[in-house]
Amino acid sequence: MVIGRRAWKATAAIAVFAGVLSVTALAALPAKAEEPEWHHASALNGTPKYAADVLHFDYVNPEAPKAGSVRLASRGGFDTFNIVPPKGNIAPGIQNIYENLMEPSLDEDDISAQYGALADAVRFPDDYSWVEYRLNPEAKWHDGEPVTAEDVIWSFEKWIELNPQRKFYFQNVTSAEPVGDSVVRFTFDTIGNRELPKIMGQLFILPKHWWEGTNEKGEKRDISKGSLEAPLGSGQYRIKDFSPNRSVTYERVEDYWGKDLPIRVGTGNFDELRYIVFLDDSVQFEAFKGDQYDYHVERSSSQWAKRYNFPAIEDGRVVKEVFPDKSSGVMQGFFLNLRRDKFRDPDVRRALNYAYDFETTNKIVSANLLKRINSYFSGTELASSGLPEGKELEILEEVRDQVPPEVFTEEFRNPIGGDPRKVRTNLREAVNLFRKAGYELKDRKMIDPATGEQLSIEFLYRDKGAERTLLPYAKNLEAIGVKPILRIVDPSQFINRIRSRDFDATTLAIGQSLSPGNEQREYWGTEAADNPSSANYMGIKNPAVDHLIDKIIFAEDRETLVAATHALDRVLLWNHYLVPQFYTDETRTARWNRFGHPEEMPEFSTGFPAIWWYDQALADKTGAAR
Repeated sequence: MVIGRRAWKATAAIAVFAGVLSVTALAALPAKAEEPEWHHASALNGTPKYAADVLHFDYVNPEAPKAGSVRLASRGGFDTFNIVPPKGNIAPGIQNIYENLMEPSLDEDDISAQYGALADAVRFPDDYSWVEYRLNPEAKWHDGEPVTAEDVIWSFEKWIELNPQRKFYFQNVTSAEPVGDSVVRFTFDTIGNRELPKIMGQLFILPKHWWEGTNEKGEKRDISKGSLEAPLGSGQYRIKDFSPNRSVTYERVEDYWGKDLPIRVGTGNFDELRYIVFLDDSVQFEAFKGDQYDYHVERSSSQWAKRYNFPAIEDGRVVKEVFPDKSSGVMQGFFLNLRRDKFRDPDVRRALNYAYDFETTNKIVSANLLKRINSYFSGTELASSGLPEGKELEILEEVRDQVPPEVFTEEFRNPIGGDPRKVRTNLREAVNLFRKAGYELKDRKMIDPATGEQLSIEFLYRDKGAERTLLPYAKNLEAIGVKPILRIVDPSQFINRIRSRDFDATTLAIGQSLSPGNEQREYWGTEAADNPSSANYMGIKNPAVDHLIDKIIFAEDRETLVAATHALDRVLLWNHYLVPQFYTDETRTARWNRFGHPEEMPEFSTGFPAIWWYDQALADKTGAAR
């Protein structure tokens, strides 16, 4: 289960950012005297790259043909199109029918830069106490009705009313109100939080008139419940047809109101986007080999190394391509539920890391294609390293009495395995840590003297492919007297158990943008720990962590933001809240050779199919899709 910022923060691959919000007016629009000026774009750390009169972003092909279809794979099924309440499984690709107020570009150093979508301008005061968005007068819903300030306010109110995660995320908003017919103002309960004006721009805006209307049967719609009625949107696509838990097809809207927006030129090039649902990795890959869908992202290093030798690869009908991943960091690991008494002691949690032999698993299972995670922001400049110094050290001094002393004296490093001698040494250290935590090794069982029971850990997972990592780990745990229980469940059960915090340990991944901010409260903050809809799956409650999160949110410049993030990273690591696993800093893909993409992909590309297109000449050579 991957939690990534881009789904909310920019959606389309979650991108809300923190730091100094320096919005420079490029072709500034008129404003009242002594009031903030309107701007077509905003950026946290400087001037947006693209001026107000730009026709399109540099990385797109503005002449890309509008034609053809693409079939994409999805995992886990779906039973609702309603994106607001955290109920059920939302249909893949549903974001294609909606618009945000603003969206980011994918190719500038200041990755926080945002440009108008439903809004054509933004402004806020120097103390960041409120923000106003001015709606584009051309913005329309697919039924021809205009997008209004009332839609924006109603959408915001429904998000915070029905989605606890969004209510928590937007907790600093005290009011949302219209200013005239086409302007919305959000007012905040704090000043100096530079990210707040920006995160409001990533709202999915919904049509109030449609949701408060009736369906074809005359029944009143209810946005608080799941629904398989195709909803009304304002984006480049709308739902054409679907089969619950099997597939959903989106068709390009021919009279889409925003087709000439700079953020849209060269995008939305396919006539149809079809998402096909699979419940099993092996079945999905066989379907790809059989030309049942077009584009495959390979998440298994083992499969990438060993299984791409089928005929369509050899004759060029299927193309492999690797894209560097520079847009985000990630922490993937065995998340430990701190609400369980067995995980309260940090020595127990650290012992579990000593039992994990990443190096051997990486060599045997993954052809040494993976990297060990040593940071909650792996693969980015936000990852801590060495010993703290300079501004980072100054920040850590503020919580010195609340954090493990190793934060100041040792660089965090995972235990290294890879050969029998190193593994035996690590397992001995794990036993020593369990003993330090009060356990006793009796008759080859790790016993809690207080209860007389053997320490057992249930590992919850939903994909049989996870056993490639779990089985060798379980074997090591058994060797030191810990009883591992491997529990595979279907995707719906998995989601429900994670949401209800009904697990001991499970593999999760939390993605990070290159400019973290308010979402860190939801990932690791005390207030989020008891919120069943938050992403604080482990249940972390640590005042030092809370303090460092605030240092990130209220950072005055990029240097301070990076230093505060390094400090947070270091404190999270030395508390051993999880067992870090692995990551890769590239995206491995394969596709049936019917598609084109820009020769130079943008540095922070969100992948296929946003700026790709159907290439008829290639399709003629490869053959029609089956």
